[in-house]
Amino acid sequence: MSSEPTKTRGADAVTAQGGGTVPQAGTSTADDIAAFVAKARALSPHAPGARGRLIFALDATMSRQPTWDMACALQADMFRETAALGSLDIRLVYYRGFNECRATGWISDSAKLATLMSKIDCRGGDTQIGKVLSEARREAVASGVRAVVFVGDAMEEKVDELCAKAGELGMLKVPVFVFQEGHDAVAEQAFREIARLTGGAWCRFDPGAAAQLRELLRAAAAYAAGGREALLKLAKSASGAAKLIGQMK
Repeated sequence: MSSEPTKTRGADAVTAQGGGTVPQAGTSTADDIAAFVAKARALSPHAPGARGRLIFALDATMSRQPTWDMACALQADMFRETAALGSLDIRLVYYRGFNECRATGWISDSAKLATLMSKIDCRGGDTQIGKVLSEARREAVASGVRAVVFVGDAMEEKVDELCAKAGELGMLKVPVFVFQEGHDAVAEQAFREIARLTGGAWCRFDPGAAAQLRELLRAAAAYAAGGREALLKLAKSASGAAKLIGQMK
């Protein structure tokens, strides 16, 4: 991780590595929502030649270390999948420990992302999915985001608050692809709803199943780089893409 000092601004802040503090968005008024929807649509994230932007969010609490290591090994596949479709920028967002949620800058090099991830260790703590969704909303308005990938196994927050944030992403046309490890029923209910509200998809993968997660990450990257058309094309030969496109609105 960057050795630069970071700042926090209240309990709801997301710390950006090397980029200052990213405050979590609070409750929005109808006018606020209308304004950010208009701005995001004006960015035309799927315009020809536009760089694909994907937020790659991971639960980095203590139980997640094996999956973190697996995701670190697989993340390069996301870049490789998009090579023929165009460029891809990834912003890593993760939470762990006591009220720690961090975001990197936009990364276009798989080696750089792998090096960064290898320096991060998982720590015990509660889930902070709300901060992930708020960060995605902020970035969608600021610079355009095509998709969000979230990998986790638990949900310990107020589901209605998460759904409100997910609904805002849905209005921005930013699908969240939620990849759940394991069979936690509470997490599944919340994850499915987040996916539904954003126009994304929910999929489960078995603990330690690298092949399953690889296929899902490849499919999400294809969507981020080339939109629905690219995902449909990949679905003809890849099961992960077929799972996603079958759920998306």
